Amino acid sequence: MKTAFQSQGGIQIHQFECLSDNYGFLARDEASGEVVCIDTPDADACLGEARRLGWTITQVWNTHWHPDHAGGNYAIKAATDCRIYAPLLELDRIECVDYPVSAGSPLLVGDNLVDIIDVGGHTLGHLAFHIPAAKAVFVGDALFPLGCGRMFEGDPDQFWASLKRLRQLPPESLMYSSHEYTLSNALFAIHVDPDNAELCRYVHDVQTLRERGSWTVPAVLCRELVCNPFLRADDPIISAHWGAGNDVAAFAALRKAKDIF
Repeated sequence: MKTAFQSQGGIQIHQFECLSDNYGFLARDEASGEVVCIDTPDADACLGEARRLGWTITQVWNTHWHPDHAGGNYAIKAATDCRIYAPLLELDRIECVDYPVSAGSPLLVGDNLVDIIDVGGHTLGHLAFHIPAAKAVFVGDALFPLGCGRMFEGDPDQFWASLKRLRQLPPESLMYSSHEYTLSNALFAIHVDPDNAELCRYVHDVQTLRERGSWTVPAVLCRELVCNPFLRADDPIISAHWGAGNDVAAFAALRKAKDIF
C-alpha cells in the first residue's frame, strides 16, 4: 500500500490509498497521542494503518454520508470504541454517530482547536474540518485540486457559497481531498482558462507527477485560488463567458460542463 507522512504544528498526518480511488487519512496529535480517522472509506485499511504506526484511533470525523466516506464507522467503532463526529444534517444516513456537528461546533484534537466549515453542495450537509495548527483542511469531496465535487444534492447557490468559505482560509492551507481526480480536472481547467500561465504550469506539474505515479493531494490553497476554475467563478472573464456576469450562473455552468466533459 502506498502511503505518505507529514508533520506540522504538532500534528502528524498519514495518508494512504484505499478502495479503488480513495485516500484515507489519520491525524495524530503528538502531545496527547489522540488519533483521528478522517472519513472511514475502508475500515480494514484504516485500522491496519493505525496498527502499523502504533496508533489507536480515538475519533472519527465524517465529512458526509456517502458509503466511501462513512461506510467503515461500525467496524472502527467496534474495534476502538472511538468517538464519531458526523454532519448533523445527515444523521439519518450515517451509522454509529456519537456527536452530531455542524459549522462552528466545538471540536478538539488534543488541545488543538478544529474549525468545522459548512461546505454543502456535493451533499446537503457536507462538512470540512480545518486544523489551523497543522495548516490542514480535510475537504472530503467538496473541493479537489483544480476541481470540485459533483453537485448531487445541493444547488449552485449553496455550493458556490461553500467554495467561497474555503477561499477565505489561509492561503498556505493544505487541502486534503478524498480522491485523485486531478488529471481529469486539469484537462477541464485548461479548457476553461487556456491563457492562464500559472494554470499551464500547474497542468504540466500534474502530468509529470501522475506519470511518475505520484499523488497531487494535498494541494496548496494559494495555487488553487489562481488556477481552479470552480474557485474563480467570479473572475470577471470567467463570469462573463460562463454566466453573463452572474457568478452563481457561471459556477452552475462550469459544473454542468464538467459533468459531461
